[in-house]
Amino acid sequence: MVLLILVHTFVLRWVIVQSTSMFATLVPGDVVAVQRWPVWTGFQRGDVAVFRDPAQDDVRMGRRQLLVKRIVGLPGDTVRIRNGHLFVNGMVLGPWPGQTQRYLVRLKAGADAVQVAHAIGLPEAYLLRNDDHLEVPLNRSLAALVEALPEVRSVAPMGLSLKPARHLFPFSPIQPWSTDAYGPIRIPAEGDTVNVNVGTLPLYDRIMTRYEGHSLEVAGNTLLLDSEPLERYVIGQDHYFVLGDSRHNSADSRHWGFVPADHLVGRAQRVLLSLDSERHALRWERTLQGVAR
Repeated sequence: MVLLILVHTFVLRWVIVQSTSMFATLVPGDVVAVQRWPVWTGFQRGDVAVFRDPAQDDVRMGRRQLLVKRIVGLPGDTVRIRNGHLFVNGMVLGPWPGQTQRYLVRLKAGADAVQVAHAIGLPEAYLLRNDDHLEVPLNRSLAALVEALPEVRSVAPMGLSLKPARHLFPFSPIQPWSTDAYGPIRIPAEGDTVNVNVGTLPLYDRIMTRYEGHSLEVAGNTLLLDSEPLERYVIGQDHYFVLGDSRHNSADSRHWGFVPADHLVGRAQRVLLSLDSERHALRWERTLQGVAR
């Protein structure tokens, strides 16, 4: 028993994928082996990380939902998404083999949309559908597979999401960002000294109050941290920026901000097995499949 606890804590654990945010790298029902040691040895850009949900800051850490996303920004990096392309420190990063975007799939009369979903491993529950078409996350290889199905009339990528959205982090009119036109944003690193004012407060509010336990008061343009005037703040731990591989179907750092280092659980390493709950079957083709970095 002691050995099992030590292995679970320091070496390896597993997690079941619950959503389509990492489709098609990971699919719902994948049972994924998670390496624990990167928590101490460090993560790299492109690692698929398992971490506690930062948005559940009213729940005790050990009870928060486990999320799976790809690390694209390390502490100190500058991340930007421009016309759907990811740039880190000015260099293009990705795409990854399983990365997907929205496609419009037009169906033939009387076609069964569920058959289309099952052909690509997408659960029926996650379909966005109308009478004659589907919106599904695909890449070029999956699009070719879908286009060859007898139920399908046509397949085409949908447009980018470039309209500014107020529901995106940092929720400020000063940063009128969108899903496909986001940033630039610098990822806080331990020891960084950042200027904090009314304009930059949305970037650092959660770090100071939720993650690092300080009290904050705002009176007009005056900020008080633990009752002391606030102009600069020293970041207490490293943070990361994560994205889902299904870019238009993922709640990630674009929506709730940075992932603190103490929320990280490990690195997704391999699909041990994959359970198709709708068809009550194993997806044998996914067994022992590595997670692309």
